[in-house]
Amino acid sequence: METKKYRVFLDSNVILSGLFSERGAPRLILDLLSLDLPVLTGVTGRFNLTEIERTLEKKMAETLPVYRLYLPKLKLDIIPLPSREDLRPFVGAAEDKDLPVLAAVVNGKADHFVTGDKKLISLIRRKGDFPVKTVSPAEFLDKVLPEILGAKHRG
Repeated sequence: METKKYRVFLDSNVILSGLFSERGAPRLILDLLSLDLPVLTGVTGRFNLTEIERTLEKKMAETLPVYRLYLPKLKLDIIPLPSREDLRPFVGAAEDKDLPVLAAVVNGKADHFVTGDKKLISLIRRKGDFPVKTVSPAEFLDKVLPEILGAKHRG
C-alpha cells in the first residue's frame, strides 16, 4: 500500500522566517522538508517566491545567494501564478494581497496551509469555508505533524 504524501503549503513568511532563524517552528518545518520524508511534500506559490525575492532584494540583497542555494534543497512543488478567475472565489475572504496565495493553496491541492500571518488565520477561520486546514507553524508541528506521522503508522 502506497503511503499518502501530505501537501503542506508554506506561506512566504514561513519560508523567510525559516531561512533566517536558527530555531523556531518555521526553521524546523524547512528542516523536515529538506529531509525528503515520504509523507510530506512542501508546496508554495510562484507568487510567494516572487514576494520573498522582492523582499530580499529590497532589505537584504546580500542574502540572495544563500536563499538561491537553500531553496532547491526544500524540493518545493511550486504552483504557478493564479489567473484572475482563480482569485474570484476568495474576494472578500481576505485582503487583496493575500488572494493569489489563497488561490495557489487551493490550486496546489494542499492538505494544510501554514502561515505565520495571525490576521489571515483569523480571517480564514472566522469565514469558515476555506477548503484547506490553515495553521500557524507551531500548530503544524504540535498538532498536524503528529497526526500525519500517526496516520502513516496506522495505514
